[in-house]
Amino acid sequence: MAFTSIENVDFSGKRVLIRVDYNVPLNQNQEIVDDTRIRESLPTIQKILSQGGTVILMSHLGRPKGHEPNFSLMPIAIHLSKMLNKNVVFDRELFGPRTKDVTQKLKPGEIALLENLRYYKEEEAGDEDFASRLSELADVYVNDAFGSAHRAHCSTATIAKYFPNSKYCGLLLENEIFNLDKILNTEKRPFTAIIGGAKVSSKIDVIRNMINRVDNMLIGGGMAFTFVKALGGNVGDSLIEDDKLEIAREIASEMVRKGVNLYLPTDAIIADGFSNEAQTRWSEADSIPDGWMGLDIGQKTIKRFAEIINHSETILWNGPLGVFEFEKFKQGTKSMAISTASATIRGAFSLIGGGDSVAAINRYNLTDQISYVSTGGGAMLEYLEGKELPAVKALEE
Repeated sequence: MAFTSIENVDFSGKRVLIRVDYNVPLNQNQEIVDDTRIRESLPTIQKILSQGGTVILMSHLGRPKGHEPNFSLMPIAIHLSKMLNKNVVFDRELFGPRTKDVTQKLKPGEIALLENLRYYKEEEAGDEDFASRLSELADVYVNDAFGSAHRAHCSTATIAKYFPNSKYCGLLLENEIFNLDKILNTEKRPFTAIIGGAKVSSKIDVIRNMINRVDNMLIGGGMAFTFVKALGGNVGDSLIEDDKLEIAREIASEMVRKGVNLYLPTDAIIADGFSNEAQTRWSEADSIPDGWMGLDIGQKTIKRFAEIINHSETILWNGPLGVFEFEKFKQGTKSMAISTASATIRGAFSLIGGGDSVAAINRYNLTDQISYVSTGGGAMLEYLEGKELPAVKALEE
């Protein structure tokens, strides 16, 4: 890691601009559903505040088209105030006399949060002038937004050049890179990757990059049926990507050549519709009748996958094994969460990332039993694919 951590930096008397990732889920009442990303940002914020630094936070939320009120960071400012037990000054503007006035009036140990950066099209464009104007608000730049590290946006990448000698990596971002490197370069074997989710297309590069690293590859979720069909099975009306069948065959062949054990579901819980109210039954995974779709892995697969996980020393999990949002189809994902936690308690190193996977372990209260839970979805996937993250590169240049 060539970037400089904040670990040994003294921020006393410094005005610090921190890019955080507070792109958190809100319900229709504008209440935060999952505050994981906010909680994980607190160590960096508290370190700087406790040293007498002044903190100015910036983040995005969602994909607003202009100044849409439902994408305001106001609910996050309120929530953060409660978590820190101190007032968080919230600035509804981003540029103009008010913003400079608000940030300049902050005293050591005080904190402000700027409004949603994506209210301005310049943010996603990586605009130089936008970055320059933001940089005028502070003496120091800290990036602690791993969830946005794969974006070459103004606040994540462009702005770093305006702090040539005072740009640092926050504790969350540093921790993410450290743990991802740890799992990519592990010597603890066997190494098992559990890859789930709906579509093969979103995970092809991850699977390909992990073939050279893992001993076992467990594939579940909707994407498994593209592999099952590619290898000659009948999958009924299950979700498949016909244009990825040849790629699935190639990946399976490559695993055989390289000695990687590929495990696909052997049985499934199938339904006659995509609904929790649908009729359900059990089926062999490669013999699903027309009019039926696989929505979860079956008991034989759960037992088989659990045995592999329980004998693993390193475990990477990304993506659910079924439609776990529906009560009838949660068992596969729940069982994998329990198996991964059990293996971790036994001494394995486990890393889980991706919104649905994290939501699952949160739902089953197993977060504390996992070695590391990543706050990044797309950023984590791109790092596992072997790609360079623009935000990290900007800190290193």
